[in-house]
Amino acid sequence: MSTDNQTTSVDDTDPETDAAELQALRERVEELEASIAAGDTSDDQKKMTIVATQGSFDMAYPPLILASTAAAFGWDVVVFHTFWGLDILHEEKSKDLKLSAVGNPNMPVPNAIAALPGMDTMATKMMQKKIDDNGTATIEELIDLSLESGVDLQACQMTIELMDYDKDDFHDGVTTGVGAATALQHMAESDIQLLV
Repeated sequence: MSTDNQTTSVDDTDPETDAAELQALRERVEELEASIAAGDTSDDQKKMTIVATQGSFDMAYPPLILASTAAAFGWDVVVFHTFWGLDILHEEKSKDLKLSAVGNPNMPVPNAIAALPGMDTMATKMMQKKIDDNGTATIEELIDLSLESGVDLQACQMTIELMDYDKDDFHDGVTTGVGAATALQHMAESDIQLLV
């Protein structure tokens, strides 16, 4: 076993080789820093998934307001619409969503009166008037705002088939044909998951 190791002392190195290696190393470090800076934004981005299951007039607002607000903060937001929640994204049905007067403890009428024919229409008109008087955004405006903000409004494929809808029935920009597995994957990766 030899103890004579061939080591290069500092004095034996070629200064030109050292300068070239050092320059190459600096360039590589700059490339890596630029690569990290470019890819670093997604690691800190919060994610939120909302599952919208109810399609009444009053229940269209919470998922759209929460989604557009989170998107304004730079979050990655998905709203998965299924069953009656799908009507929020349906271009025609979203114009005629109703507010149910029955079973709502905050309605200013007893359930016996709220069950009378035409009360849902009256309750809906009263709420629409409050929204107009207050300058609150309409459902259609919130859908547009959400889509413009980058919210992924998804329509459940199984529900599309169940309700006998067509992908062309939905507002432009809505993602159709999404299955539960895709929604679950986004939920698993999300910081916040909400069922509305």
